[in-house]
Amino acid sequence: MPLLSPDNSRITRNHSFRSLEMVKVDMDKEFDLQPFGVDYGRLENGLVYYVKCNPKPKKRAALALAVKVGSVLEEEDERGVAHIVEHLAFSATKKYTNHNIVKFLESIGAEFGPCQNAVTSFDETVYKLLVPIDKPELLSEAIQVLAEFSSEIRLSKDDLEKERGAVMEEYRDNRNASGRILDAYWTLMMEGSKYAERLPIGLENVIKTVSSQTLKQFYQKWYHLCNMAVIAVGDFSDTKSVIELIRTHFGHKNSASDPPPIANLPVPSHEDPRFSYFVEPEASGSAVMICYKMQVDEVKTVKDYREMLVKSMFRIALNRRFFKISRRKDPPYFSCSIASYILVRQLKAYIMTSSCKEKGTLEALESMLIEVARVRLHGFSEREISVVRALLLSRIESAYLERDQMESTILRSEYSQHFTDNKPIIGIEYEAQLQKSILPDILATEVSKFAEKLWTSCSSVIQIVEPQASAVVDDLKNIVMKINKLESERSISPWDDEHIPEEIVSLKPNTGKIVQQHEHINMGATELVLSNGMRVCYKCTDFFNDQVLFTGFSYGGLSELPESNYFSSSMGSTIAEEIGVFGHRPSVLMDMLAGKRVDVDIEVRAYRRTFYGDCSPFYFETALQLVYQLFTTNVTPDDEVIKRVMQVKEEAILARERDPYTSFSNRAREINYGDSYFFRPFKKSDLQKVDPLKACQYFNTCFKDPSTFTVVIVGNIDPAVALPLILQYLGGIEKPPEPVLHFNCDHIKSLPFKFPKTITREVVCSPMIEAQCMVRLCFPIGLKKETLEEEIHYTEFISKLLETKLLQLLRFKHGQIYSASVSEFIDGDLPCLSGDIRGDIRIDFSCDPKISLKLVDLALNEILRLREEGPSDQDVITILEIEQRAHENGLQENYYWLSRILCSYQSRIYSGDVGTSFKILDEGRSNVRKSLTPLTTQLALQRIMPHKNQYTVVILMPQTPWFKRLRSFPQWTLHGIDAKILAAIAALTVLALSLRRYSQKS
Repeated sequence: MPLLSPDNSRITRNHSFRSLEMVKVDMDKEFDLQPFGVDYGRLENGLVYYVKCNPKPKKRAALALAVKVGSVLEEEDERGVAHIVEHLAFSATKKYTNHNIVKFLESIGAEFGPCQNAVTSFDETVYKLLVPIDKPELLSEAIQVLAEFSSEIRLSKDDLEKERGAVMEEYRDNRNASGRILDAYWTLMMEGSKYAERLPIGLENVIKTVSSQTLKQFYQKWYHLCNMAVIAVGDFSDTKSVIELIRTHFGHKNSASDPPPIANLPVPSHEDPRFSYFVEPEASGSAVMICYKMQVDEVKTVKDYREMLVKSMFRIALNRRFFKISRRKDPPYFSCSIASYILVRQLKAYIMTSSCKEKGTLEALESMLIEVARVRLHGFSEREISVVRALLLSRIESAYLERDQMESTILRSEYSQHFTDNKPIIGIEYEAQLQKSILPDILATEVSKFAEKLWTSCSSVIQIVEPQASAVVDDLKNIVMKINKLESERSISPWDDEHIPEEIVSLKPNTGKIVQQHEHINMGATELVLSNGMRVCYKCTDFFNDQVLFTGFSYGGLSELPESNYFSSSMGSTIAEEIGVFGHRPSVLMDMLAGKRVDVDIEVRAYRRTFYGDCSPFYFETALQLVYQLFTTNVTPDDEVIKRVMQVKEEAILARERDPYTSFSNRAREINYGDSYFFRPFKKSDLQKVDPLKACQYFNTCFKDPSTFTVVIVGNIDPAVALPLILQYLGGIEKPPEPVLHFNCDHIKSLPFKFPKTITREVVCSPMIEAQCMVRLCFPIGLKKETLEEEIHYTEFISKLLETKLLQLLRFKHGQIYSASVSEFIDGDLPCLSGDIRGDIRIDFSCDPKISLKLVDLALNEILRLREEGPSDQDVITILEIEQRAHENGLQENYYWLSRILCSYQSRIYSGDVGTSFKILDEGRSNVRKSLTPLTTQLALQRIMPHKNQYTVVILMPQTPWFKRLRSFPQWTLHGIDAKILAAIAALTVLALSLRRYSQKS
């Protein structure tokens, strides 16, 4: 059946891209400098503004203050100052003191978090707010906050001292393996320019010692209204009133009469490639990075826009080749891709990155360079480019369909880039017309020519990263010369593409029938029971014109397995996906799906087997075809695939063992959940226990019986179109004559959690290059069955309360952490489990190792205080507001509705009627919200976390001499690589003392 029926469905009405008129292309036509579709202007004092009415999300506004001031403007003794100023903006201004800006944001439900409200880069600093505007005064006050940032940041000595620790912790977070690798690569890429020595995070010494006076000098020198823009995108009734608010709060401010110019700092080009062989003992794997630098292309004319499309096509085509190479026998790398980045204001780069086996970097480098040379010699084929063309047309079609449903935060980002980077905004309608008109005329020869700009003699930088040295820089140079020689001799063969089948499903299945149908008005959904037993629930929405989400699940998973089968079966889905779970190899399926907006994935976990995905309404049939293939495909072991999967897994295990955090997370998991094989991470020795045949056999049983599956579909679906497809491809899956999995799906085995009964404090000492410290506190929780759903909501509120209070205490009062996260884990809330509802509340934060014990005590004391005294009225108002705003936003999202319906099926209260389950869950949330007061929150805290003396604290510390650790942690258990050594030293000490006493007595 064709996807688009001839009736006047809303899908057909919205699908106007294919009937969109093509434009007559004038390559010399210049784009308007004014951004399209937004009120844009400049106040008398030089401040630029962008104001746009946008209804998504409803009753919200995305605001920003973009400042063309970044770290590159810092002097040597100011390295890091731009970022510190950004931090202190939220600490105190002329009007707001003592982090009152953060309190204001949280009080109106606008959460504050790391990198969520501001970002400092090399060339700009952007302050961002996402605020509710259902009360008239909120928008005005939010704009006033931005006005304070523009000229009234206080930058006092006390403010600086309180925030120094938080900035230092952010610095420390970046000093891991990834941070060191990227910093070294950046320095090499930018060598010869000021950018090389102006990383936004700054220098440790400057962060620790810079004076408030230096901050003020920098702020007063560079923060001028002529360097700023205010951006307001939201669900406004009109733009005129918003512009007036901007004028009210900013118009009276004066701009400097003669501000210092912001220079465009050059990055010198170079003919000879730069090489780096970077040995990083903690690296997550071996990698190759090849960077080709070039000037940023200004898109001023239609010709410029066409050239931009050509470059996009080149990247996509090359990435598809890289993916196919990574799926070959004995591939040179596990993954490889090319992407373009704007590095700094005047410079962009095309960066190829690959990950490979240890000591395989030279082979990976050679393969990457050969592929670019192959394109120069032989080009892409017309078939390859036709696939890429279909992909780009599909993307612009999706954007066009949802042109009136774009999130305000996305538009805010576009306007910010227009201001800071002069990125043109020509409107999605015109872009769609241009691409539809231009793309058909771009040929493979033109796309292939771009490879001429990717010679290693064109300002290239090549870096290899290995955990231990296996080569030298001269080896890299030799490979470059070797490829240049092969290319000059034309000794590189053309690309050999594989055959691609036309149809995903070769033989259409017999159509199933609907045997039951229920309308659940309270959640706006329809539920079907099909003739093969599969249950399907669908909800039609209009949140996004081009989005349909779906998830299918069945109970029973890895928890049912004995240890003898666990290791093979747990690898089943990984192996099967690489072989091809939809009847075709991944590299083939990629081409079959080119231009079709559809994605389907699978997951096998402890209690459930799940398939999930998203698609355009126009490719809903394709999505269901893939699900049909999932249930009808039998995967069989393929030696080449097995070898590659096991090699990737082994490299991942080795990488994890190099990571200092691994011993910490492993030990924390063991302490909190027990040492069952379900919770232990894979070891290299476990790979020997994996039987590929058993792995595939287990996977083949996971998605076989449709009668055990429930499928939830949410999005822009037209039942008249969707139902026949559901009946054919889901209803057409045959039910096996006998049960496939030999266990009772109604009563499955729970995981053997062993939550601690007492206080456990342990320090995990791990060798690390630079000192890192992570703290994890876990509190076991138990929920009463009688009021289970309300207890779950109470647990969520308690987690948010703890996160808010700990952030206030450790970040804003003591200034010693950058962020803290609090999460809840609940095990057992499923209809197929009958045991107790158990879980934990987990608190994580990183800090200076020297003060970790102090911060642990502060956190525990705060939790104890909340138990004994309860939160304040304002605390409760804040968490209620944050939860309500998140709920309001969620009601406009397909993902949120999908999650709510799935929870209604998967909650223990579900007994066959999903509408009733949904109602109970909704009422549970409402009841908790209505009852939430300081007293009820205190009682819930005492009830859900009943034991003062039942928690665990695990701290990751850098490895230091044993006597220092014994002195620092006299009452703590020490655990780590040298724990046995410590025990042996202690035993020898006792023995020595005993011998000494014996000799004296003699």
